[in-house]
Amino acid sequence: MSRNPTIVIALGAAGMLWLAALAGRPTLPAPAAQVVTVAPAAQPFAPSLRGTRPDGAVRVAPDDSVVADAQLIELFDYYLSTVGEKSPAAVRAEIERELDRTLRPPAAAAAKRVLTRYIEYRQAMAALETDAKLSGLDTAALKRRLAALHGLRAQYFSQREIAAIFGREDAANADALARMEIREDRTLTAQQKRERLAALDAGLPADLRAAREAPLKIVHVQEQAERLRASGAGDDDIFRLRADAFGADAAGRLAAVDREEAEWKRRIDTYLAARRGLQDDAAVAALRSRMFSADEQRRLVAYE
Repeated sequence: MSRNPTIVIALGAAGMLWLAALAGRPTLPAPAAQVVTVAPAAQPFAPSLRGTRPDGAVRVAPDDSVVADAQLIELFDYYLSTVGEKSPAAVRAEIERELDRTLRPPAAAAAKRVLTRYIEYRQAMAALETDAKLSGLDTAALKRRLAALHGLRAQYFSQREIAAIFGREDAANADALARMEIREDRTLTAQQKRERLAALDAGLPADLRAAREAPLKIVHVQEQAERLRASGAGDDDIFRLRADAFGADAAGRLAAVDREEAEWKRRIDTYLAARRGLQDDAAVAALRSRMFSADEQRRLVAYE
């Protein structure tokens, strides 16, 4: 479940169901390593994973060490995106179970060590959000956040690992920073700014350009789908729209997400209507427990 590489300084994990439903991204190759993918579980670990396949893969070297690269982190993030539906401890235990199920014991142990470092890194990264010195929306503030982020990574990963895990993200951040500097440069005319931004566009690698455009494409297609629904279009029309944009497989996954979200909203509406007739906190708690699992109740807080 992918992370949006555009200013990934957003210190956290992406869990958007739309992005999760779409295909993964190319990552850096690691020679002389066996690529091991994780098969879908018979029963999805969390509702948001239903109808999806685990992202990423594990690259196992001949000595049973694992390659800490973007694909391994994608695999971890696939499960970590369900935090909220499941507790952090439950999510970590699920990742470790899948590693044990998929890999030989030495390789599984090596992957778990990378997982430990990555979880600790994510926790430290979240703490940066509270640092007032890193706040701000200007170029200087972004440079400070990037410097802090790079320093933090060095505490948990080697330089080779940083390049393999975050290389594409860093390229996206560098591109975004360059664009901000152009836009904020008061010595440039409007025409000069357009020319320099166009030069940056022309110099982008194809995969990075596609990654920058992907979120906008998703938003555009979703807006089209909403307009079609408002005009009376049915599910088949929405499927064809999405299939033209993303392919039939992704359109099918997005349709499944729609159904799950519609069912979730129906349950929420039913619960809220029933709750309005209750005056006692204990009765509300009992209703909540009857209608939702413990994991679902964590999501329920936002609607209450």
